[in-house]
Amino acid sequence: MNQEHQHGIHCRQRVVIIGGGASGVLMAAHLLRQPSKEVEVTIIERSRLLGCGIAYNTADPGHLLNTRASQMSAFPDDPSHFERWLESESIPVTGTSFVDRGTYGRYLASLLRSPHAGENIRRLHCVHGECMRLIETEHGVIAELDDGRTIHADRAVLATGHAVPAEPLPPLRGAWDFELPHDADAVVAIIGTGLSMVDHMTTLLGAGHRGPIYCLSRRGLFPQTHETTHPLVLEAQGIPFGASVSRTMYWLRSLVRLAEAQGGTWRDAIDGVRPHVAEIWGAWPLAEKARFLRHAASWWEVHRHRMPPVSAGRISRAAASGQLRVLRGSFESAEERADGRIMLNIVPRKSGIPEHLIADHVIDCRGIRRNPAEHAAPVIRDLLTRGAARLDPLGLGLDTTLSAQLIDVSGKVSQRISAIGPAARGALWEITAIPDIRAQTHALARGFLKHARILARQRGLKFSEKSRREGISPLRARIFGIE
Repeated sequence: MNQEHQHGIHCRQRVVIIGGGASGVLMAAHLLRQPSKEVEVTIIERSRLLGCGIAYNTADPGHLLNTRASQMSAFPDDPSHFERWLESESIPVTGTSFVDRGTYGRYLASLLRSPHAGENIRRLHCVHGECMRLIETEHGVIAELDDGRTIHADRAVLATGHAVPAEPLPPLRGAWDFELPHDADAVVAIIGTGLSMVDHMTTLLGAGHRGPIYCLSRRGLFPQTHETTHPLVLEAQGIPFGASVSRTMYWLRSLVRLAEAQGGTWRDAIDGVRPHVAEIWGAWPLAEKARFLRHAASWWEVHRHRMPPVSAGRISRAAASGQLRVLRGSFESAEERADGRIMLNIVPRKSGIPEHLIADHVIDCRGIRRNPAEHAAPVIRDLLTRGAARLDPLGLGLDTTLSAQLIDVSGKVSQRISAIGPAARGALWEITAIPDIRAQTHALARGFLKHARILARQRGLKFSEKSRREGISPLRARIFGIE
């Protein structure tokens, strides 16, 4: 036991981060990046890979980021950091390139083991395990792991990522199952037409699949394609904060017309609005937020979350050849027939009359907006069960303040537990992409460090008084870094 703890005091603020995916690694990187030594970080992660999570744990080089390299730095105040890392790894890309997600996972992991991080990395502890329970006390937090270990800290950050559902029951395959059909001429059906569908199309076409591929979703909307943009610069006074969803969409369409009149595209309007999305979302009353989710979210997401041109080209060629066929309708159920083929029960949107689709290989890519209570990590389920946390009113994730503080079932705001990234998207809505998460973790880290400095000064004063009472010399106190 070191001298600080012998005297009942520790100088550093201890932060435990639960989850070592992208959100958790970015949180740790921002805390450790500062030259200040007031914060000590522990990451609890059940897998052996830090930084990967569900998005970046892929070995397929065709699975690309849906954002250019120039926008994927981990640090908002150092926008070329990722590009410099790519150069140091001898990966020949430019800032306009779309890097594969496996490479980006390696970049995230490198943030916590960089030889240039030096002394700061000594303040990082990585614990392999599953956090089952998180208890807030008057003096800190206690994280209980599945193997019986406990970790004590001053603060905790929940960075558990998306509430990913369990693998679907056969005959459906999950969105993260990229096993190819046994026959290259097999009939493939993909339920959902978002970015997960793009990944599966990339894998299938890259492997030379020849058979027909059906993509089914209610509206049949595909992610739009990235092109060069020149975002509109919007002033806050010109944004209709608090207006109805319909009025806001009318305003957005007017921005599109403005961008096109200036020789640009709708992308300039969307990208101009992006920095203000959290404020627009926060200004809506609950009824308007729910209306947006019902009627406009799908349209916003296919324009906001775009696919790289190379991915769009593959899909366009498959559609032009007739290999890819888009079905607009609802998926009802699937059952395996006696001959081993799969019958999908669907309801076309136009006719409303139930139909059957026979396929050999069916992949469920309906997205990650599922029940965050049912599909969440064990620690989240325990917090909800005990009432130490609650879901936001729309059930998107944990309920938090705008500054990421957890809110319990009675409405009390936690002073020691924060929730970041996709685990708590209800407060900010757009908090699932790296540019958004890095801004959140950067701001949160700055707040933690400011609080840690204040706490260190207070503890130093208390220890100074105690050392004088107990006869500890000022020199010895300085050696231990407490006074």
